[in-house]
Amino acid sequence: MSDKIIDPSTLLPVIDAIVKRTMRMDMTWDWPCGVAYYGIGQAYTATGNEEYLNLLKDRVDEYMELGLPGWSVNACAMGHAMITLYEATNDTKYWDVALSKLDYLRNNALRFGDKVLQHTVSSKNDFPEQAWADTLFMAAYFMLRAGVILKDEDLKNDALNQYYWHIKYLQDPVGGLWYHGYDNLTGGHMSGFFWGRANAWAAYTMSQVGRVLPEWYLYPQTLDVIGSTNEQLSTLKLLQTEDGLWRTLLDDPGSYEEVSASCGIAAAMASRGNPLHRKHIKAALDGVLKNIAPDGKVMNVSGGTAIMRDREGYRSISRDWIQGWGQGLALAFLATVLRMVNAAGTSSAL
Repeated sequence: MSDKIIDPSTLLPVIDAIVKRTMRMDMTWDWPCGVAYYGIGQAYTATGNEEYLNLLKDRVDEYMELGLPGWSVNACAMGHAMITLYEATNDTKYWDVALSKLDYLRNNALRFGDKVLQHTVSSKNDFPEQAWADTLFMAAYFMLRAGVILKDEDLKNDALNQYYWHIKYLQDPVGGLWYHGYDNLTGGHMSGFFWGRANAWAAYTMSQVGRVLPEWYLYPQTLDVIGSTNEQLSTLKLLQTEDGLWRTLLDDPGSYEEVSASCGIAAAMASRGNPLHRKHIKAALDGVLKNIAPDGKVMNVSGGTAIMRDREGYRSISRDWIQGWGQGLALAFLATVLRMVNAAGTSSAL
């Protein structure tokens, strides 16, 4: 596998198809849209294709004209698109929305313990004192990106504090995999399974810390991020299936292969740049491409998943429908691979 040559031009039509199919989806301003449009932003920055930026801009402008909802932690995922649009256009209306989200996260979002953001999907107290891996993508990574732009040390440290405590609460110290969630009221992990997409949220967002944070080595919390990522990826590579993918329950041979988790995990490997992972990235790329329909639909993506009561609950989540997070994580993976091979030269093996 590692001897095959990757021509970046072969990825461009696939990226294009996924972007176009994603823009046909009628998503509202929430986390599925936030992940999907993050992926389109990554496609734009990796390819330089202005059409992707314009598609994103037109849709966000339409949303803003119709009126935006109230914020939740999960709805702050759309902050990623606001950063991309602001950086590309210098139009402050996008930055103002991002600042509104940051104000919510700093001053109104529910927290517990050492100022850890509680997982919320609405204005209600959805999951009292629960930490979910999702929050790293929806909020912590967004806060870190914004903190770098603002040169706001308090915001950067708040973001890194989220990483630190999510690592402490959610990562298994023995095997390095991540649990889906943690309940601070009971001190346990509820059903206690190693859910694939939770590990993707963790691995991918942790892989980005050193890429977006200048002089990351001067922030002590990043040492935990690096250590956590290394432990996690060293175990994840052993759980990759023969098809190059990862299962919805990572260590359960009876659970199905799930493409959004596979994209997030493989994107983390590609972002980290460890040469020992190249064969795993290549296998994942082969597996993911087989799960992208000609019209750009990313297939075999599990639906929105609560912390299920038992193993069968996870195994039974539908994977029949197009999902914003599947589209977005696939674009993030393919954009990362594109940058990787472009940086190495088109004649380099992946």
